[in-house]
Amino acid sequence: MTDQKDTRAVLQEIVRDARGLLEWRQSAGLPLEMASGKAFVARPSVAAPVVMATAKIGAPAKTTTAVVAERKLVVLEDLAAIRADIGDCTRCKLCKARKNIVFGVGDPHAQLVFVGEGPGEEEDRTGEPFVGRAGQLLTKMIEAMGFRRQDVYICNVVKCRPPGNRNPEPDEIAACEPFLIRQLGAIKPKVIVALGKFAAQTLLRLETPISKLRGQWHEYQGIKFMPTFHPAYLLRSPGEKVKAWDDLKLVMKEFGREVK
Repeated sequence: MTDQKDTRAVLQEIVRDARGLLEWRQSAGLPLEMASGKAFVARPSVAAPVVMATAKIGAPAKTTTAVVAERKLVVLEDLAAIRADIGDCTRCKLCKARKNIVFGVGDPHAQLVFVGEGPGEEEDRTGEPFVGRAGQLLTKMIEAMGFRRQDVYICNVVKCRPPGNRNPEPDEIAACEPFLIRQLGAIKPKVIVALGKFAAQTLLRLETPISKLRGQWHEYQGIKFMPTFHPAYLLRSPGEKVKAWDDLKLVMKEFGREVK
């Protein structure tokens, strides 16, 4: 009888959490169904997606209830589902001149995520973020930290190139930000590095200059958050590379990497 009650309690908690997820998606104006959402058992070696319900029931025998309750039941919204929701986006005026939507690239279970401002000319042509001169510098920065580019995840605040590489405008950021938030929620990294003021200010909801935000830890949705200079700025101002490297060394320490 107790086992049945425990099972009922677990199921009720899952239902409550699922209802909460649906209400959040409805309030955010998102589709109520997730194209490839599914329940799965979180792998301990991977940064876990959003945990919807966790229960642990002690039982001397490995009953069905105990086996289920010992696991973390999660609902995963994967990156493919988010990209599918974006579709052939026309939510803002950036769609008029773009060649490609630049969604993101890298390990979907990355512990480290880099968020930039928006695609440039080369990124618009290839559909991949940070592949131009600034991207080449970012790759060198990632490798200097002891990571490979394919081990991290790289994305931008806006997914389409602003004409002439101008700064993204508020309405453009507002159109794209929900998808960035969902990307970060799906990956659930250990650390986010914000490259430049637009990424830092958008996610932190601050207007503080990047020069004052950088060099110290912040927090985004329970995730450690390090703002630093954008690689494009570092190409224009090479003297600031030392400060950016200082920021990245703090990230390396967070991962237990040797700092020289």
